[in-house]
Amino acid sequence: MLHQLVRDAARRTPDAVAVVGPDGEATYGYLDAWADELALELAGLGVSSGDRVGIWLDKSVAAVAVMQATLRLGAAYVPLDPQAPPRRIAKLVADFAPKVLVAPPENKELLAEFGTAATMLCGWPDGTHWQRLPDSLPPVRDRVAPSPTSIDDDLAFILYTSGSTGEPKGVCHSHNSAWAFVSWAAEAQRAQADDRYSNHAPFHFDLSVNDIYVPFSVGASVHLVPQETAYSAKGLVQFLLDHRITVWYSVPAALMLMMRHGGLLETSVPSLRFLLFAGEVFPIGPLRQLREHLPHIHFMNLYGPAETIISTGYTVDEISGDRILPVPVGTGVCGNTVTAVHPDGSPAKAGEEGEIVVTGPSVMLGYWGRSPVADRTYATGDIALVLDDGNLQFVGRRDAMVKVRGNRIELSEIEAVLQSHEGVAEAATVVAGSGIDAHIVAYVVPVPAHEPSLIELKRHCAQHLPRHSIVDTVHHLSTLPRNANGKVDRRLLAARTAAS
Repeated sequence: MLHQLVRDAARRTPDAVAVVGPDGEATYGYLDAWADELALELAGLGVSSGDRVGIWLDKSVAAVAVMQATLRLGAAYVPLDPQAPPRRIAKLVADFAPKVLVAPPENKELLAEFGTAATMLCGWPDGTHWQRLPDSLPPVRDRVAPSPTSIDDDLAFILYTSGSTGEPKGVCHSHNSAWAFVSWAAEAQRAQADDRYSNHAPFHFDLSVNDIYVPFSVGASVHLVPQETAYSAKGLVQFLLDHRITVWYSVPAALMLMMRHGGLLETSVPSLRFLLFAGEVFPIGPLRQLREHLPHIHFMNLYGPAETIISTGYTVDEISGDRILPVPVGTGVCGNTVTAVHPDGSPAKAGEEGEIVVTGPSVMLGYWGRSPVADRTYATGDIALVLDDGNLQFVGRRDAMVKVRGNRIELSEIEAVLQSHEGVAEAATVVAGSGIDAHIVAYVVPVPAHEPSLIELKRHCAQHLPRHSIVDTVHHLSTLPRNANGKVDRRLLAARTAAS
């Protein structure tokens, strides 16, 4: 399924541009041949149906080619955060046990310190291959056939997210669950071959599933936003213009950055026809401004944790001047049934709140190394209000998981890392601010005679966590406030943070 999209497009229009990235531009014919060559090499390294291939590469056409090569062998790829510390990557690799981990030479050396081996594929002719595409490819010896058995519900990729126990969890998606989203999205976005999709999200973030596979499904092109441009306000606006993007998809924080500091609200974007956002709540004021500035663009608010890729969608039309609440997250899409459920399992009615539960084809297979989900049903932990028209209004998280600038963060994971520092006895974290101003505040109880500094704790976090999970501010307390149940009183900490 996913493995066939590039090949089908290559047969139809081999000279059409498939991917544009920091390392060059690849047509469908080129990408198809390159994926075959890399697949042969992966097979020679022992990769076969059911195996995993880790990809620790910068966002690039090369990384896309490795993904395609992996899928052609009936194996699953696992994209890893290129900016994550080696210690964290080694921990993830130990969890999903790849047959091959693809990384550039410098990353191989970093991982060796933790006893983790990585492979540099030979599908590039010289030492510059991580910066640009090869000028030519060796002739493909044999066409690489997909797995001899049906792969539709086989594992396609694993996306790691923060875990509620302080441990990362690998979200497993099959070809079927991904295709349930991709096929719906292509139709909803009216995708066509002359579209030019942006890719703002990193490959280990589930938003990238839309950016890669929707254009591939219709023979359109995807334009990879370089990592160094991802949060450059003026750089993103210029990227939008220079690449004549027709479909943009990102977290609201990126769009607000472009509005606030990149001049987006003063810029005409004639090529753009569809704008999607997901990953966090878009504050109603900035969204109203953007909607008014781009009145002829189709806006859609998407909602869904990585476990479902996307669960609901809501078309954003004109926003009234007196609206205070964010726009709804909408109703079920991708063939999913999405309901708000009371703690006793009964469905919430209009005017009532409940936990969002998703049942349907885009739900994950399960977490890597754990039992599969039952009946393709996933309880999200998010609370929603059921509106009179049946749409869902997002209310908040049931637990301590939060979103900071669109990145999914489990505060308990940060706390577990902080508490592993020799100078920290206890730790609790909260998020202050919202949107692009959101930041992580830590409250720590130091070990007697040891008060670790902010720099010291930041350095410690950087060794274990992705960059977006590193604390921004640290306060020292003699004790953490607790409620009547003996649990840390996070509301009191949040109030203290807001007042400071």
